[in-house]
Amino acid sequence: MRFYVLGLGPIGCLLAHNLRSVLPRTHPVTLIQKTAKQAWTPQNVAAKITVENQGIRQSTDGFDIEVFDKHSGSGGGVRFNPKLSREESAGFTPSDGDLRTEPIDALFITTKAHSTAPALSHLAPRLTSRSTVVLLQNGMGLYEDLVQRIFRNPESRPHFILASNTHGAWLKSAFHVVHAGIGDITFGIVPDSRKRDFETSMADESKPLYERSLVLDDITHPDDPSFDQYRSLRHTVAVLRSLDALGCKWSPITEVQLAMRKKLVVNAIVNPLTAVLGCRNGGLFKDESSQNMMRSVCEEAAAAFCAQIEADTQSWLDSLAPSVDKSQVPVGRVPKELGVDALEREVLRVTHVTRGNMSSMLSDIRKNNPTEIDFLNGYLVRLGEQYNIPMPVNRALVQLVKMRCSIPIDQTF
Repeated sequence: MRFYVLGLGPIGCLLAHNLRSVLPRTHPVTLIQKTAKQAWTPQNVAAKITVENQGIRQSTDGFDIEVFDKHSGSGGGVRFNPKLSREESAGFTPSDGDLRTEPIDALFITTKAHSTAPALSHLAPRLTSRSTVVLLQNGMGLYEDLVQRIFRNPESRPHFILASNTHGAWLKSAFHVVHAGIGDITFGIVPDSRKRDFETSMADESKPLYERSLVLDDITHPDDPSFDQYRSLRHTVAVLRSLDALGCKWSPITEVQLAMRKKLVVNAIVNPLTAVLGCRNGGLFKDESSQNMMRSVCEEAAAAFCAQIEADTQSWLDSLAPSVDKSQVPVGRVPKELGVDALEREVLRVTHVTRGNMSSMLSDIRKNNPTEIDFLNGYLVRLGEQYNIPMPVNRALVQLVKMRCSIPIDQTF
């Protein structure tokens, strides 16, 4: 089975390195580059990724590299040929025999949130209902955006895995990543459009709650008549669980959503404030004004999450049979981790741990790149609109970041 990685920034390289480290060579790991010019680097010619942690370097090689092909409308890619020079690679026109158009079994995406939909639009012809897509981005609302824009038909929609990452990493050079902060990755499977329950074992009442765990056979097993439909999903989950160095944990999707909401609030405060103020993470919350801003974003987010959870719970209750006693179900029980005070503590904790870091949004602005603001505070604003929750501070932060992006960095004083 071939595993593709799209998005070769620090997290993408870190993930690809660990995939190649644990997978037998019979399972290729293919790195996707946008253009041949981008693909042509000494590291690519050697097909090698280096990861550095506390001064210790480890390298993996043996990657395939595939380049988006501008000549193909079928989602095809061209296998990178390291024997060509940079100029020859940039001007290379592939023949039909050079194109890879076979279906993609598993695709890990670590691109910026705003770049994901355009990239998946290109690859969509190669993604089938048997494919598995792993989303590893900041922010929320991306899966819903992809369903709305690309994968409207649930019968042909790939399996999706959502993941929340807390590792810190940055690129020293192309394909040389510094693993600066050890974290973990929590992932879960989006509910199946065909109604298969991937979390059946969590409802096993013959075991106490603390002994229950998710098992691969709940996804599929070799004797399952639908094994081919879910094969790539089972194998992708198994591979993720084997990435011990990244602390990967398969969790129920509700727990993943909790982790994603907590991370969203942290990013919705730290990223825009550091981007607008031009400071590192540790420069925040030393004054009353930035503390008040943090409190306001946490209050708005907590109110929106509460309204969303209440609505989702009520929708679930409405779907139950009339014979079910609904009076015993607590409507809208919000996890304590999503309370205002708990969210504030999480923001302060992460800010302290990453106090020396430059946020990704500040880095994007300094490089004149688009930011992920629409999937951070923008997502919270849309959530507030959906449930009639005012979002004045989040709305203001969206506008401030977009104003900051519109001013060339060299025109500031």
